[in-house]
Amino acid sequence: MAGSGKISEPDKAHIDAALRELGDGVKLWSATPLVRRRELLGQVHQLAGKHAQEWVDAASTLKGLKPDSPLVGEEWISGPYPVLAWTTAAAETLAALEAGKSPLDTAKVVDGPGGRLAVNVLPFGVFDALLLNGFSAQVWLEPGVDRATAARTAGLAQLAPTKTNGIGAVLGAGNITSIAPLDVLYEIYAHNRVVILKLNPIMDGMFPVFSKVFRPLIDMGIVRIVQGGAEAGSYLVNHDDVAHVHITGSALTHDAIVFGAGDDAAKRKAASDPLLTKPITSELGGVSPVIVIPGKWSGSDLRFQAEHIATQRLHNGGYNCIAAQVVVLSENWAQKDEFLQVLREVLHGAPARQPYYPGSGDRLQAALDAHPGAERISSENDRVFITGIEPDSPVLGTEYFSPVLAVATLPGEGEAFFRSAVDFANTKCAGTLGANIIAHPATLKELGSGFDSALEELRYGTIAVNAWTGVGYLTARATWGAFPGHTLEDVQSGIGVVHNAMLLDRTERTVVHGPFRPAPRSLIKGELALSPRPPWFVTSPTAATTGRRLTEFTANQSWIKIPGIFASALRG
Repeated sequence: MAGSGKISEPDKAHIDAALRELGDGVKLWSATPLVRRRELLGQVHQLAGKHAQEWVDAASTLKGLKPDSPLVGEEWISGPYPVLAWTTAAAETLAALEAGKSPLDTAKVVDGPGGRLAVNVLPFGVFDALLLNGFSAQVWLEPGVDRATAARTAGLAQLAPTKTNGIGAVLGAGNITSIAPLDVLYEIYAHNRVVILKLNPIMDGMFPVFSKVFRPLIDMGIVRIVQGGAEAGSYLVNHDDVAHVHITGSALTHDAIVFGAGDDAAKRKAASDPLLTKPITSELGGVSPVIVIPGKWSGSDLRFQAEHIATQRLHNGGYNCIAAQVVVLSENWAQKDEFLQVLREVLHGAPARQPYYPGSGDRLQAALDAHPGAERISSENDRVFITGIEPDSPVLGTEYFSPVLAVATLPGEGEAFFRSAVDFANTKCAGTLGANIIAHPATLKELGSGFDSALEELRYGTIAVNAWTGVGYLTARATWGAFPGHTLEDVQSGIGVVHNAMLLDRTERTVVHGPFRPAPRSLIKGELALSPRPPWFVTSPTAATTGRRLTEFTANQSWIKIPGIFASALRG
């Protein structure tokens, strides 16, 4: 891993001490029975709920959000909420294993396309069915995995809890505050490793909160949290006591860790001769496409889906590995120009925010300089919109990690267009983390099995149809990560998965479906979906209230909290 110099002696001593303590923790974890492991999840859950407001306040401060901003809702929904949901789901998985059952015993497993099995992971219970009505998600297993094998292998390392796998180093993300905690928990429960988490320096303000939430695991000696820059990260991942490395970041960061920097690094990569020889898993970004299949849309449809796509780009200021970067439209769509105009308006009018992630301005300028069709949508909001891109345009191969959105057009309509767009996404867009598809219900009905067969060919780790792939991130039992098959030399969007609270083995992808319209318009138009405009939309005026109420409900589920969540969401 490239750094700017040698690690300081205090940082080195702190890491060395943490790793010595974790060495003792490996033995203790090996002797910890499933019932105690489940109790620890419950304690982390309770503390995440107790400190949720502090968590959101710290996240809002580091991102420059005013306390009364609706955008604070993002910090509720992408901060404590998914950790609370995951600890609940993972505890249910451990309870099944304690009872000698498979975590799949309570799940619906159905036949998927291409000889695959699909596990229904959303909705999972009555509360999911109410709060996310109209949304669904499946985890597709690799082709050839049968029901008996899926049931027998669900549980991963918790099937043999006494067999631990040493110390795992997690290099935390600098954007979404739940990523690092979820990565730590997955290392512990999916892989039976104790964990040292090094925070991204951007997230140093989260150290006090994370220390409180993970207190039971810290006191037990199976988690340590350290701070520091690139030098500390390099020292950590190369330490002899670290058995495994997991990172969230970019492919460039991954390659710097694995192969080093400079000309010699390129030679090592070409020769498959990594500097880092220990195993590494990763969740990296990419250029996420949004495929819009042409259809006949109302004015309200155009507006809602423009807000949908704007959210996919602008959520968290655009600093998301899964942020949409290329919208793929049909040249022959009669409403193409009208839709682009509405999209411009939404991008221009979305709430302004501080560009907290380092280098954002430089990346925006690089996008402007590299594309003749680039324009600033708003000088105040500093958003770049690119049209007229070519098959070799930099925006297809460069993850700008800032509010940059481009439009690509392809000929054709119906199934021919969709298949062409799938091929475009697979071959032209860098990475395989997530892809989004938007299509009118009538269009989906017309496409029929042709849509399903083309969808099967889309090689992404999470695919969302009339939803954002971020829903897959928030779904505890869904998998999160790149499409399988990448290598150290061609890492794309990473190797391995996280989340996956049912601890399923040999997973291939997660597929999410959502409603094309929000309620009540969905019901009027014949869609059986009660969900209003989602609270993660950047255009939702009640996102903060809805996000807080949803998080409070997930911390301590109660029927009496449901009406308040719906009331706030409907006002949005």
